[in-house]
Amino acid sequence: MAAENPYGIQALWQQSDYVGKGVFVILAIMSLWSWWVMINKYLDNRNLKKVAAEAEKEFWTSASMQEGISKLKGKVNPFRDIVQDGLQAVEHHRKRSADVTSVIDLGDWIESHVRKRTDMLASSLQSGMVVLASVGATAPFVGLFGTVWGIYHALISIAIAGQASLDKVSGPIGEALIMTAIGLAVAVPAVLGFNALTRANKGLMERVNYFSHDVQAALVAGSRVEQRK
Repeated sequence: MAAENPYGIQALWQQSDYVGKGVFVILAIMSLWSWWVMINKYLDNRNLKKVAAEAEKEFWTSASMQEGISKLKGKVNPFRDIVQDGLQAVEHHRKRSADVTSVIDLGDWIESHVRKRTDMLASSLQSGMVVLASVGATAPFVGLFGTVWGIYHALISIAIAGQASLDKVSGPIGEALIMTAIGLAVAVPAVLGFNALTRANKGLMERVNYFSHDVQAALVAGSRVEQRK
């Protein structure tokens, strides 16, 4: 029958001082925060992909842009907002054209308004990414600090006890190394999540930009530019 291991996370928590417990709590918070961000960003990206597919399929089969807008459902729909901003820009440009002799080109005017909406979406997609980058970069060092602090106290305890045998040294030091493992366990998912979400955000912004360019072309020229198969 294997001997029970007296060292582990529970023993580490019980024997740690306020600094060690603080490091453990910080790592736990960093882990929960990064997972919360990753789950929410994943759900947001999945919803945006559905909205993008709906816009690419339904909007351009409509007889008019107003009819197309009515097909873009959802409480939050950046594609619908892009079209509405473009139509508002056209209406505002026409009103201003009647008042002044020199105005901004219609295409430039529409582009400036649509660009604001796409920039807002890009900023929204980037929200929370700083958390993942920060956790991925700092969690290993936080865990390493906990390990160094634990080894320091373990060596002091061994020196006071006057026992430096292998069984007395390896246990406390191995227990302190758990902090480094926890730090890596917190950092690795955050880094992988950051890379995956960055790639997903890039793909979404490409679809949004293509859609906004087609909307601008339709508002200026009367029809979108058809892509080659």
